Amino acid sequence: MPLPTALSRASVALAAALLAATALPTPADAAPAPSPGVGAADRTGAARWSVQPSSAKGPTGRNYFIYDLAPGSTLTDHVGITNLGDRPLTFDVYGTDAYTSADGAFALLPADQPATDVGSWIRFERRAWTVPPGKRVDIPFRLAVPADATPGDHTGGVIGSVARARTTADGQRVLVDQRLAARVHLRVDGPVRPAVTVESVDVSYANPVDPFAGGDLVVRYRVRNTGNVRVTGSGAVTVAGPFGWEQARTSPTDLPELLPGGTVTVTERITGVPPLLRLTAEVDLAAATTDTALPPVLRSAGVWAPPWVPLALLAVAGGWGGLRWWRRRAPGEATRATVDAGRATA
Repeated sequence: MPLPTALSRASVALAAALLAATALPTPADAAPAPSPGVGAADRTGAARWSVQPSSAKGPTGRNYFIYDLAPGSTLTDHVGITNLGDRPLTFDVYGTDAYTSADGAFALLPADQPATDVGSWIRFERRAWTVPPGKRVDIPFRLAVPADATPGDHTGGVIGSVARARTTADGQRVLVDQRLAARVHLRVDGPVRPAVTVESVDVSYANPVDPFAGGDLVVRYRVRNTGNVRVTGSGAVTVAGPFGWEQARTSPTDLPELLPGGTVTVTERITGVPPLLRLTAEVDLAAATTDTALPPVLRSAGVWAPPWVPLALLAVAGGWGGLRWWRRRAPGEATRATVDAGRATA
């Protein structure tokens, strides 16, 4: 059966499964030396290689490509690709853009999505490079920053990928694009505007049968990097009842590094919160850049937490008291009615 010319959904899913199974470094990770888990690839038949920053004379010990450049400037650098297998491999080598995934992870654009930022500023002499087994090739590339590039952080990666034929469980032959990359962190000179915001806070409460045991309060909040540089930080949640009476406080939760425009949703579950009619959850976000800490960001939201069991007991007690009052009052009302009727007859 002929191989497809482009990756299908099945091939992409299979590629992810193979990378997870072989314990190869993820596309976002590019260790200077091969990962200890690379040897597992031998048992699955997957290719083995490494991608790392290098120079014309070999690796320089850098983990990432890190640059500070002015708009309109250019430079030449090298990426080293080492074939750790026992057969020649042909690599597709190119630059791409990075983004923050839905779970807050560092991710690179899919192979079929063209770069529009720093990945498009990286140019290689050619895209296909063949590396003999056990050898490394130090491939030069040119990084040209546009004259109108916006100030701040631009993040991407230099990818070395191998397309290999695989057979799916249903017998379909597909091309699997296995990728490794070295990150690129470029800061373009100009005004730096670090900023972060808590876009939304959602609170839900599971009212307990036993009010003394307390219920579960779930707080979900979404953080967005609205500045032009990378940010990290931590967030904590404080739960208070009426009149600001504090009921619980979470330990700070570390946030992943957010690229400009990136978002992450954090979920906190707090147990044993008593139903105090109205509960308020306040998110306290402490963010920082690689250079400095940012002012804290606060945002709160509330949820109704009526103590149903005590309210029901009060309702029953009130109903019982009203019934007894009516019964005591009823004979007197009947006697008064008889007297009034006699007077009317007289």
